[in-house]
Amino acid sequence: MTVLYEDNHIIIVNKASSEIVHGDKTGDTPLSETVKAYLKEKYNKPGKVFLGVVHRLDRPVSGVVIFAKTSKVLPRLNKMFQEGTIKKNYWAIVKNRPEQPEGTLIHYMVRNEKQNKSYAYAKEVPASKKAILDYRLIARSENYYLLEVDLKAGRHHQIRCQLAKMGCPIRGDLKYGFSRSNPDGSISLHARHIEFVHPVSGDFISVDAPLPADTLWQSFEGV
Repeated sequence: MTVLYEDNHIIIVNKASSEIVHGDKTGDTPLSETVKAYLKEKYNKPGKVFLGVVHRLDRPVSGVVIFAKTSKVLPRLNKMFQEGTIKKNYWAIVKNRPEQPEGTLIHYMVRNEKQNKSYAYAKEVPASKKAILDYRLIARSENYYLLEVDLKAGRHHQIRCQLAKMGCPIRGDLKYGFSRSNPDGSISLHARHIEFVHPVSGDFISVDAPLPADTLWQSFEGV
């Protein structure tokens, strides 16, 4: 875990692809508990440490995660996420070049709880939720393409599902049609950047998450 930003109310960290943000049935130590332990030690806090989980990243995804350090700021951050005033930017490595170098994807997504998978449809279907994202081709390597993605809503597996529907499954993402897994179990999706107006101080906060140590990711470091 690497701390990217911290003040009295908020802490922003860079999540590794192997970490879970919140506790789940695996019983593995979640990132939230790691951050709590860090805060307890750093500030020599007695008793329990408050930490509010504001949003999540899928386990195989790396990058920026925000946590609330106070009960005062937690509902404010939750509201900001709901209203879309927190701007999130992702980088995704895909094998196939998109037909258009940039564009907007609009789908209607249905989540299958049993499969832990979402499906994207061109038209509205029962139980579907509208999903919108903008993408832009920003670089390429010998065998792969790097897409920058801006989410307009945070649906379950939205980027993974919509890019796959476009014919560009994310590298390593077997669940959504990529041919093979990454050696470390990750998928090549990284929450690269986040920016927002601080809900207490009013300051403009802009944070970039360093790219994973993977050789392919590092080849895009100068983009």
